[in-house]
Amino acid sequence: MSQDKEAGSPRVGVLKFALWGAALVGVAVVVYIIAQAFITPRAKGGLKDLARGEMARLILPAEASAAPATSFFDADGKPVRIGDFRGKVVVVNLWATWCAPCILEMPTLAKLAEAQKGRDVVVLAISIDRDKDADKARAFIAKNAPLAFYRDPKSSLPFSLTPPTAAMPTTLVFGRDGVERARMLGEADWGGKDAAAVIDRLLEEK
Repeated sequence: MSQDKEAGSPRVGVLKFALWGAALVGVAVVVYIIAQAFITPRAKGGLKDLARGEMARLILPAEASAAPATSFFDADGKPVRIGDFRGKVVVVNLWATWCAPCILEMPTLAKLAEAQKGRDVVVLAISIDRDKDADKARAFIAKNAPLAFYRDPKSSLPFSLTPPTAAMPTTLVFGRDGVERARMLGEADWGGKDAAAVIDRLLEEK
């Protein structure tokens, strides 16, 4: 009996040592992670921590997706693509005059565009109204300076996105590299500090 105890005691000692060793390694890993968090509090360009307040419903894509090559039109009828603004942070808002939430949020997009003047930021409010409502859409945007009038009368752009969207309004944010970084389905306040924080984060990227 005593011999069994004596024979088992070294094994118990080794087990205790292994457990303590594992615990120390775990503590070291936690300390390292905490230290790194203080040294580099966020990954460059990461937006997850900014999905709060008015941006709480921000959808962050699981995979990088470049802006579609689909054209829409400016106020003069000239074809334009999101990729034409590469090198800037681009906020694309898909809206229509028949969409009440779109009408309500548009002044906040105008406020965002005003606040970002002089920076590498472009706010594109793209109407998907049919041709027969183009004048109505143009007049509405004219009341929301400094937004310019853009239109996609065949609603090609919403269905060219990855994934496509049928929600109105839909707002997409593209980084300087032309890749979609975030998406919002439905109305939001784009004129406040929460949206500004998202834009500022993306402007930090080079």
